[in-house]
Amino acid sequence: MTHSSATAGEPGGARSGGTHTPLSGAGGSGALRRSLATAMLADVDRLTDRAVDDIRAHSGTYASGAPVTREDLWEICRDNLLRALEDFGGLAPTGGDFEWAARETGRRRAEQGVPLDTVLQAYRRGGRVLWQVMAEHLRIRAGRGTDSRDLELDMASGVWETIDRYSVAMADAYRIAQLELQSRQDTRRVALFEALLDGRADDPAVASAAAAALGVPAVDRYVVVVAAQDPAAPPHPAPALEAQGMWSFWRPRSGRYAGIVRLPRRVTPAGRPATAAGCGADPAVRTLLAALRERTGATAGVSPEFERLSQAGRALRLAEQTLRTLPAGSGEAAVFDDRLAQVLLSGRTDIAERIVTVHLGPVLATGGERAALLTTLRAWLDHGCSASRAAEQLYCHRNTVLNRIGRIAELTGRSSESGDARLGWALALRALPYAGLGPEAVAPEPAAGPAPTAPDREADGT
Repeated sequence: MTHSSATAGEPGGARSGGTHTPLSGAGGSGALRRSLATAMLADVDRLTDRAVDDIRAHSGTYASGAPVTREDLWEICRDNLLRALEDFGGLAPTGGDFEWAARETGRRRAEQGVPLDTVLQAYRRGGRVLWQVMAEHLRIRAGRGTDSRDLELDMASGVWETIDRYSVAMADAYRIAQLELQSRQDTRRVALFEALLDGRADDPAVASAAAAALGVPAVDRYVVVVAAQDPAAPPHPAPALEAQGMWSFWRPRSGRYAGIVRLPRRVTPAGRPATAAGCGADPAVRTLLAALRERTGATAGVSPEFERLSQAGRALRLAEQTLRTLPAGSGEAAVFDDRLAQVLLSGRTDIAERIVTVHLGPVLATGGERAALLTTLRAWLDHGCSASRAAEQLYCHRNTVLNRIGRIAELTGRSSESGDARLGWALALRALPYAGLGPEAVAPEPAAGPAPTAPDREADGT
């Protein structure tokens, strides 16, 4: 039966694997214990009714009938009481191992999800009923005119030692069953997660089972993140993301960690319609990127947002493509939508090389000028083709920027005022890492610094 019965009828038995010593052999009380146990066993069904009623009266879990029905409680309680009384009285067991009922109680209640504290409380209630009935028998045996307190105290230690030992046996079995259940649940969860990433969730049953196993809705706001297993980064970002209020589930895959991240619900100001803004503009995605960069240090690619868990397989591929565009070990995190050009170019080295040759070939051939020209061009384009803003970042005079941009226009034969020229230069800069031209051809990112003083600017601009 459940804990309840166990309590009520759980004399102490040896732990599994140990040697069982009946309590009836203690001192001269053996005959009395056998007599009491035999008398109570003759009315074990009524004893079970009393224990079950007491447990249900003091436990909302058992009173509700779910997940433990009254019939379930009664049956296991009777088994526990039967074996406990046989053990207490030193009688031959009718059902094998004395502690079998206690272990069965622990296993079943763990599988039903009944909290261990609730089970132990039921054991205590059952033990209380067992002792009350035993004390009644002792008073009748002693006679109405005789003080039975000494006799009751003599039996009490044996009863409660029995209950304690049976409670331990039940709790041990409960914990073992719980570990086994957790292991099976973890295995199932991982298998369904892999099914999502492998694109097998087009089957609605798979998607539904995966959502249930992971404990998240089948439809919500999700992204897939693929993070490189950088030596300096933690095993996976789950704790860092959890601290930001984001659920995630991660598994290693092919030397990387892949995870599904559930984004917080989008907040739209009153009176303003929701827009299809890019991922980079979404506060939740910005928080995710910041957590990946600052709290994990892992280089990571992030897929576009998707709604259905069944779309995780496609999102994984996009996240992997994003990661391939990031320098290894850089600790950078980026969203697919912010790396579209790099994603397109990273898979076609021949096209990337041709774009660089057509739009920046003469600049790369300048030798000593090359680094300054490429760095200036990148800063100028990144700041909306503003010479002043680029100069602030480069720590030089705006005229220096204008002169270098003019030099690039002269070398390439294109006007810096032309939209096509600017597009070609921007695309070529992005294609440089994938063009197979060697690291010396890649324009370094300009470092931000304090604005120069007026004399410095004039000196740099002459």
